[in-house]
Order: sequence, then C-alpha cells, then structure tokens
Amino acid sequence: MAKRAIALLVGGLFIATGLFVGVRSAVAQGRAPVEVVHAATHDVSPPLDKIPAIPPGAGPTMAIPYRPTHPVRTTPPSQADPLLQNSLSSTALSTTTGQDFLGVGNGLPGFSVQYIPPDTNGAAGDTQFVQWVNASFAVFNKSNGNVVYGPAAGNTLWSGMNGTAGRACARNNSGDPIAQYDKQAGKWVMMQPVFKSPYYLCVAVSTTSDATGSWNRYAFPIPSGLFPDYPKLAVWDDAYYVTYNQFQGNTFVGGAACAMDRTNMIAGNNAAMQCFTVSQAYGSLLPADLDGSTTPPTGSPEFILNYDSNLTSLDVWRFHADFGTPSNSALNGPANIHVAAFTEACGGGACIPQKGTTQQLDSLGDRLMYRVAYRNFGNYESMLASQSVDTGTGNTTGVRWYELQESSPSTPSQSNWGLYQQGTYAPDSSYRWMGSIAQDKNGDIAMGYSVSSSTMSPTIRYTGRVPNTSIDPLGTMESENDILSTLGIATGSQTNYTRWGDYSSMALDPSDDCTFWYTNEYQPTNGSAWSTRIASFAFPGCASGSSSPTVASVSLSPSTVTGGDPSTGTSTGTVTLTAAPTSDVSVALSSSDTSATVPSSVTVKAGSTSATFGVNTSAVTNTTSVTITATYNSSSKSATLTVNPASTGGSSFTISATPPSQTISAGGSTAYTVSVGTSDGFSGSVSLSVSGLPKFAHGSFSVNPVSVPGSATLNVSTNRNVSPNPSYTLTITGTDSSGTATPQSTTVLLTVK
Repeated sequence: MAKRAIALLVGGLFIATGLFVGVRSAVAQGRAPVEVVHAATHDVSPPLDKIPAIPPGAGPTMAIPYRPTHPVRTTPPSQADPLLQNSLSSTALSTTTGQDFLGVGNGLPGFSVQYIPPDTNGAAGDTQFVQWVNASFAVFNKSNGNVVYGPAAGNTLWSGMNGTAGRACARNNSGDPIAQYDKQAGKWVMMQPVFKSPYYLCVAVSTTSDATGSWNRYAFPIPSGLFPDYPKLAVWDDAYYVTYNQFQGNTFVGGAACAMDRTNMIAGNNAAMQCFTVSQAYGSLLPADLDGSTTPPTGSPEFILNYDSNLTSLDVWRFHADFGTPSNSALNGPANIHVAAFTEACGGGACIPQKGTTQQLDSLGDRLMYRVAYRNFGNYESMLASQSVDTGTGNTTGVRWYELQESSPSTPSQSNWGLYQQGTYAPDSSYRWMGSIAQDKNGDIAMGYSVSSSTMSPTIRYTGRVPNTSIDPLGTMESENDILSTLGIATGSQTNYTRWGDYSSMALDPSDDCTFWYTNEYQPTNGSAWSTRIASFAFPGCASGSSSPTVASVSLSPSTVTGGDPSTGTSTGTVTLTAAPTSDVSVALSSSDTSATVPSSVTVKAGSTSATFGVNTSAVTNTTSVTITATYNSSSKSATLTVNPASTGGSSFTISATPPSQTISAGGSTAYTVSVGTSDGFSGSVSLSVSGLPKFAHGSFSVNPVSVPGSATLNVSTNRNVSPNPSYTLTITGTDSSGTATPQSTTVLLTVK
C-alpha cells in the first residue's frame, strides 16, 4: 500500500448511506469513454548487472498507512461459515518439496528492514526467481537460492531514465511493487507506482528471459491525477492489465482498471495505457493472470474480479482493449456470481492474535487477495480467487477460496462463468489469512497463507488438493505443510505494528508448469524486523513422466459395521493412487486387528488410479477401531473401520424420499424431502449422505443429522457445465450416529435437461 505519510480517518471516511448496496449496470460505473494516456517517456536500459544496485533504504522503521475502501464492519458474524472445513483432512498433503531459502528481508546480506508491511511477491522464470518486497528486489538462482543480483532498491530498475517522468521513476521508491513473468513471451514484467504528485506507474519489461539483462522501461502518467493505491498487475495475451484503488486526498473515489499495450512494450516501442473507472461501490479489483501454455480463446476479454458488498457474491467484469481504435475498448459488467455468505475477517480491520503480545495484526479481509489465477484447460476455463473471512466460530479467521469455470468461448457480450467449487479452510482454532492460490497444468490446486494464534507466532503454511474428487471432495483441501517448522526455523511475533502482508504470492514455474513457488513473510524473533521465505513444491501426479505413483488415500464404505453380522458385517475398501501406473501394480494391504480381515494385496490395473477390496469382520464384544493400511512404492495411507457388537434390541429405522424424481435444467436446482422413521423402538439420530451426483452438482441437507423420527430437505444445485442426462440415480443413505443400527438407503432420480 501507499508509502506516504497520511492521517487515517475513522468512521467518517465515506458516506455510510447507500455506498455499498450492490449497484448493477450493463456497463462499468464511472467515466466514459475510455481514458487513454501514452507513456510520458520510454527507453531501453543497460543490462541490469551493469547498473550499480541502489542500496535498500535504511533508517527508522516506518509503517505504511492502510487505505481501506470502506469502513471497518463491526457487526459480528451471526452464524458459522457454511463452507467451513474445520478439521484436517485424513488425506495427507501429497506434494514433494523442492527449494526453500531465505528471501529479501532480515538476515539477507545487504538488506535492513525499513518499511512495514513487506508486500511480499515474486515470480519464477526459466532459471531465476525474482522477489520484490516493499521498496527492494533481488534476483535468485532458482536451482540453489543464490542471489544473482541485489538486494537493490526498486527504483534501481529505472536508474538513468531521462525526462520528467523518467526521473520521477528513477528517484522515487514508493513500494506497492509487483514482479511478474510473462510466460508466453519469456519476459519479466516489473511495476511500481510513484506516490509523489504527479503520480506515475513505472513499468519495466525485460528484453530476454534473463532478469539481469536489459529492460524496456516506461513511465505512464496516472489519468486524472488520482492517487493510485494498491496497484496489481496481470499478464494476458493482448495486454498487461493493472488495477488500483483511486483516492482523492483520503477519500476513496472508485476502482480503476487499465490495459497497457503489451505488444509494443515487448518490442520497446512507444505504448499507450487505457483506463476505466468504476464507482465507489467497487474497490480492490483484481485482474485475472494467465497461467500455463494455452492462451485464452481467440478474442477473449480480460476478466476482472472483486466481491460484492452484499457479502454473498463475486463480481466479474470483461475488459476488451483495442489499442488501434480506443473507442472500441470497453469494460462490461459486473456480472454477479452467487457464493456462500461470508463475513470479512476482522470486519476488514485488525484482529489476528500472536503469542506473547497483545499486538494484533491486519487481516486485509476487505478485499480478494492477489492473484486471480486463470488457466485455459481447452474444454473449459478456470479462475481461482481467495480472501480472508471470519469463521463465525470463536472469532477465528480462515481462507475462503473459489474456483469459477466457463465452458464456452468468451465474448464481451455474455457471461458464462459459474461457480464450480468453494470452501473455507480453517481446520483448527488458529487464524489463517493473507492467502494466495494457483493451480498447475493438471488441475492440482495449491494455496499458501499466514497462520497465527494467541499460543503461536505467525508462520507460513500451504495446503492443496488434487482434481480427483474421490480423493478430495469438491470444496475441500488436504492437510497442510509448515514451511518454517519443517526446517526448524524459529519464529517470533511482530510487536508495535498492526501492518502485515499486504499480500503473499503463489506462482507457477514455466519450465514444467507443475512446480509451485510460494513466498510470504515471518518474524524470526519478536520485534518488527521481518524476514521472508521462498519455497517450491509440486504434486507428483502433475508432470508427464514423473516418478511412480504413490498411495493417495484409502477409504471404507461403510466405515462402521456390525462385527460378524451376515448382512452388515462387511465393508468395501478403495485404494487410490496419485497417478495411473503404466502396468498393473500390487498394493499391499494390512489390518491392525483380527476382528477385521483384508486380502494381502489388491491389484490396480494399468491406466486406472483405484481398485476395491473386501473387508470381513468377526463378532466383537466391545466397539473396536481397526486400522486398514495400504502400502505401495514406499508410501502408505490408512483408514479406520469401526466394528460394533451386535445389537441386542433389534431396533432399526426406515428412510424414504419424495418425490421419486425431479427434472431441472443445467444450472438449476431442486429439492427432495427425506423422511426417517423409527422401527422396533429405534431412537436417536441418523446422519445423511448422498452419492451419485453428477460432476458440477452439489448436494446438501437442511438438517443433518436427523433426530428420529424426523425429516430433512436434500437440496441439489448444479451449474451450467453439468452434463444433461435423463436418469442420474441419487442414493440417499442414513447411518445411525451411535453405530448400533444397520445403515438404510433409498434412491431418487434426477433428470438434467
């Protein structure tokens, strides 16, 4: 955020009435037509390694003022987050670690902390990793973590630039930086603003894939002279897109979305920037950033996201830039996508606790977190976004994440984006926030974030999921890895300052499109001299020709049985591998107790990722927990089977559902009434589950578990990507919560037109 001494206004910063009420229109709110500015100056730099690095600033620590786009929301959450994943998944995070080294910050030779927060971000290129924190950057050899250049003050990139605007970029080091890698062109893109009037965006595009080589440098004046706070940069096939929050003095006057002429900037020619302004109802817009080797469909606009003030939806804009005929440029939207209701973490303010201090940290819960990661998979497009939310359970915070998908070619006149999955990751009582999310070419998703609580100092963790929903159900993440504790790195708490973040960075490696690079901040000791870490990891199943598959998970259905009962004493196990083997493989099986027996092995066929096996049980006198383990290729996963003694009362329950069938259109929703009755005196509660749902469909029960006798509503929703089918059979299963009664099932039909 802006490195400028300003007084923060409290309460009366904005007009409270009517400012955040979900404004809608067919085109962007604000000025028309598009505002066009040309680079005030541009040149080609000498090779960076021939430019003496300007030493990072030194002096008293300075906290950068926080500029919210709306007042802090003080109303506490009325209910728990409906998407809350409040326990660790039984599936261990299936990633392999790569590099893990110290980034720019306390401890890196030549650097001392001057500004808080660090604005940590970075990107991976062919052989290098470039990290830019608040006011300083460095180039690292990504194979070993050695510093290739720097650390250097950010304005080093524009050293020697001429003209009034060029000298402004060369002399001012304002922070709020972004380091990107244009994977299609093999060029680095670096940007930081000038926060001294007249305001500029200083942008540099490398002439080769080597960040220590020469750069095409540009200084773009800010349209209308408004203060450009919190700028964010994204790479698209037709332009470099920038968003920022516009302030007039201390007053937020609307978000801005701009497109810079990528083609001419790569060539080193004069270039223009086109900008639109949206109303004060929309702040902290984020442009979609292109990952992977497949470009968007021909003619696709850029997509820009934020969340709506109703706290139940995302907004999607479509930005079409025409540098030949600027009058054809347009910012269309916003289109509204409904998501599960959420509450901003800390109301958008500071509430994150730390060990050993009363100092709380900023949540930045008032905005989506950088980046919006876009990927074109060929038959569909995908966008990922994340934000920090209140869980509604004990005032902890978690990371809410979304995947949007679009299955038809993108045009400025239509919006086909739909919500594919969403979740809130908060597996324990610690506070998670400051997330960043991305996905590899295989559809594996990784998400990094900060974690803290009153009993622990802030640390850096990440989680993820694979696209196989039999391993990771939609909306869920696996367990998590701690980047610091894995290496025994000590952490402290930040004292005297609330400012934290303002962002972290999850990026993909262009050399394999499988390796994730994550960078974030931490405190090595109590105080305010922050450090950063740069770590890489990958999912084994991503890369073509990767190492042999390992065991991803073991599941049991049912997971609770009656020992020795002829009809209810057996279970079916499923072992799933991280990738399909090229030839048949034998997975070893074992049981921890003789009350449940399994075969010695099960065969997973070539080209398949899973296989099933039977589990038989014998009578027991007491409830017994049995661990079933699958082992292959030096990897093991387990599942627990609960074996209950036979019931002496003979009580049971019945389950039925109405209507027997429902018909909907793709993207629609419907409901069934599920009734659970008593049989032979059964009393207690029954947990409900549904199977057989098609891809792009979601089912949930209004009441779960159900007290017997009782009923619940099964709500089924789909998005427009669901495949039409006249006869999806949905199986609704009830399981006695105490484990003494036999599970009961019933079926209904779902027809999708």
